[in-house]
This record gives sequence, C-alpha cells and structure tokens, in this order.
Amino acid sequence: MNKLVKLKDLGNKDFKETWDLQTKLLDATVAMKRARRAGDTDIVTPNHFLWVEHPHVYTLGKSGDMQNLLLNEAQLEAKGASFYKINRGGDITYHGPGQLVGYPILDLENFFTDIHKYLRLLEEAIILTLAEYGIESERSDGETGVWLDVGTPFARKICAMGIRASRWVTMHGFALNVNADLGYFDNIIPCGIRGKAVTSMHVELGRPVDEQEVKDKILKHFKTLFEVEAYID
Repeated sequence: MNKLVKLKDLGNKDFKETWDLQTKLLDATVAMKRARRAGDTDIVTPNHFLWVEHPHVYTLGKSGDMQNLLLNEAQLEAKGASFYKINRGGDITYHGPGQLVGYPILDLENFFTDIHKYLRLLEEAIILTLAEYGIESERSDGETGVWLDVGTPFARKICAMGIRASRWVTMHGFALNVNADLGYFDNIIPCGIRGKAVTSMHVELGRPVDEQEVKDKILKHFKTLFEVEAYID
C-alpha cells in the first residue's frame, strides 16, 4: 500500500484543462492496476492531490438538472463564466476566484475501499480546518458537503463535494469557499437544493482569509485522517 501523495498546486487554471489532467492521471492509474492484476506484481500505484483555483465556471454533475442553472448562454458569456456537464456525482455548483478546489486522485486500495468513508473523511478534513478559525461546521444528513447551522432557518453551505471513482481510483473532490464572490451562486440552485444559502470563510469571519494558510491546514488534517506518509513533488 502506497501512502505517499504527489502534491501539485496548479494555481489558476481552466476547468476543462484541469478535468483533462485529472482524467489522464486516473486513466494511467487504472491502467497500472490492470497490468498488476495481469501479473506485474511489482507495480505500485500513485496517489495525487491537485490544488487549483478556477476562472468562473458552473459544472453540472451526471445526476443534475439543467433547470438548476438560471442563466442562458448569452448571460453566461456576459458574466465571463463557462459551463460544463461533467462526470462527477451531485448536481450543479460554481467554481471561481477565492475558492479553494482540491482534487485528490487516490487509489483507495492504498488506503481503504469504502466510498462512503472517503467522503466522510474529506468532510472531516474541512470541518477540522474550519474549527481552527472558530467556525463551527457539520454534516447535513443526505446532503454531501460541509454546512453551518444545520437544522435551522440559517443553514448555509460552505464546502461542496462531488466525486467520481473508477476501480477505486478517485477524481474531482471538494470546493471550499474562502474569499469567494458569493454573488455567482445567485445564478444557480446550488447542488439542486432550494431554500438554503451559501457562505464563505471571509463572510463568516468578517475579513479576508489567507488561502495558503487554509491549504496548509487542510493538508495537515488530510494527512492525519488518511494516514498519508508524506507529500512529495
């Protein structure tokens, strides 16, 4: 079991280019697993963790409803936003500047083979990170991601999640609103859930937040929860 994780920060990068990169990494890992099953037992599969910040983009998961996008093509163009139907779970979400997006591309056979556990540990890494800023967050039953004030009229989502897995290799991941412009969420029904708001760390804290510091804290908790041996270049 390989518990080393190759860490790469892509900076600000187009969603489609990043999606293609994720697919390339996943496909390469799946091919290695096939070769290992065919008899090449010396093969060790890699694990990757990509950080990225996307230009304004809306993405719709494979089970999503197009009616949850409230803009037409001309309006998308006017807002400088793009739109993609993609192969993760979940409905519609927004990515943009001020939002930290993490894409772990892991061979879960290096860790554990349980998708439910994988999602819960991703959520836990975010919950523990937010707690370091004095933000109390939690899960909401039946709604993947991380929320504030669950069960009240003020429930609001701070981190969205959606993944895809093939032969226990993951792609896509989580999007944490740190300094995000929340106005872009007004153009969708986030995650297809009506009547619940979206928030960001800077809104909750009343100040801008150091995004590199948030990354470092998430990686610290991710390393502990997933028992990662080390991050490598």
